Amino acid sequence: MLEMSLILSDYDPMYEEVAFKFVQHFMWISYAMDRIGDNHDEMWDQEDGFFYDLLRLPNGQATRLKVRSLVGLLPLCASTVFEGDAATRHPKLMEMIALFRQRHPELVSHAAPTDQGFVGYKGRRLLSILSKSKLEGVLRYLLDENEFLGPYGIRSLSRYHLDHPFKFWVGSQEFTVQYLPSESNTGMFGGNSNWRGPVWMPVNTLIVRALLNLYAFYGNDFTVECPTGSGHQMNLFEVAEEITRRLAATFQRNSEGQRPVYGGTAKFQDDPHWRDLILFYEYFHGDNGAGLGASHQTGWTGLIALLMDTFGRVDARSLLESERTELHDRIVREQVGGEPAGG
Repeated sequence: MLEMSLILSDYDPMYEEVAFKFVQHFMWISYAMDRIGDNHDEMWDQEDGFFYDLLRLPNGQATRLKVRSLVGLLPLCASTVFEGDAATRHPKLMEMIALFRQRHPELVSHAAPTDQGFVGYKGRRLLSILSKSKLEGVLRYLLDENEFLGPYGIRSLSRYHLDHPFKFWVGSQEFTVQYLPSESNTGMFGGNSNWRGPVWMPVNTLIVRALLNLYAFYGNDFTVECPTGSGHQMNLFEVAEEITRRLAATFQRNSEGQRPVYGGTAKFQDDPHWRDLILFYEYFHGDNGAGLGASHQTGWTGLIALLMDTFGRVDARSLLESERTELHDRIVREQVGGEPAGG
């Protein structure tokens, strides 16, 4: 919504006030997630380097539910990059933000990147919940193949919980959260375990978008191990490309001539009338990529086409050196038959 407001402000300066409203909302939400209270009731766990759900009890106490899930990854997606000329293009917005920082320094201290002077590559500025150190912590889990990084995308729950289920007691009743890469092992929620381990295309797309946003700010100097523990360093563009490669592998034939999306369904794997008709399943097995749930979810699983197209048209240099508005216009022109990619 903030980015939409900034685009509209190029046509009507009134939208700078709307953009500022979203900046304020972002700051307050960021502070609520990560404030230091009497009960240390913030979602961020400094020791683990991860965000967790927070359960507030009737007596006022709060406790973190230490389940490594998408809850801890979604803060990564909340990022917006301002181009270096934002101060001249949106003077009123910059003035209102400066006044807000002066009045609420404790709120601004929780927004990123306080440890980098707020200025990134080509003078860009970043609005993000994750500081650089927190980003490194979250990415360590995201890119760990024993945690979130599966062979076919980012899992919705860490694989760590396969052997280490989270258990929580309420009175005499025990509740357990365990990694389930496919269907549920109970009838709860209709036997649906789609948030307990499977891969979801729309959330993966949000993560890829966030990584590209952050790459535009941090540039090539910021690298992380991918996969975690491999010793192989990647910049954030390369990380986003690697996640997309794994997502695409779900639908492509592997070395054995099989499409992981079809699992062990022989008709779809071998029948010449079916084997090349790709189905867009609702979600996918967290370990082997087999399609699960509804098989016609083009509304969100079809995003794989957009991801593959993006990395087919845009390279790291063009993303880093071009203003995002210019890059967006270029992609649109190419998609409607304008100048060729790389032109």
